[in-house]
Amino acid sequence: MERNNKLFFIAWVIAIIAMLGSLYFSEIRHFVPCEMCWYQRILMYPLVVIIGFAALNDFYPFKYLVMTFSIIGLGFSVYHYMEQKIPGFSPVKACVGGVPCNVQYINWAGFITIPFLAGTAFLLITILMFLIRKPVEYKA
Repeated sequence: MERNNKLFFIAWVIAIIAMLGSLYFSEIRHFVPCEMCWYQRILMYPLVVIIGFAALNDFYPFKYLVMTFSIIGLGFSVYHYMEQKIPGFSPVKACVGGVPCNVQYINWAGFITIPFLAGTAFLLITILMFLIRKPVEYKA
């Protein structure tokens, strides 16, 4: 297995774990996702398919598509985490989706919340994509 394939595979496992974790929180623990959680899901779930395809086919150009999704997702995660942890940062608007985005369903060790977990996954995927290098073409 080539180095790029290994990095794609690791990123794929991270995306699968993130997707299954979000499904665990909503379907088993019955935590209702807020609006920001939905945006993060919209950006994470396709990564499972995209990175899986890239890992199986060693398709280097998908690196840029994955990075686009993961960097935007990281931005949403950081913003959502700030809404939860910084007093006064949460917008002064009524929540349309039913669940305010500053609700912390989990708060492990005083700082690990659901957006923190999603942000960690997006960050790791982004780092792995930066480590993937363009394949060297050999001329005979």
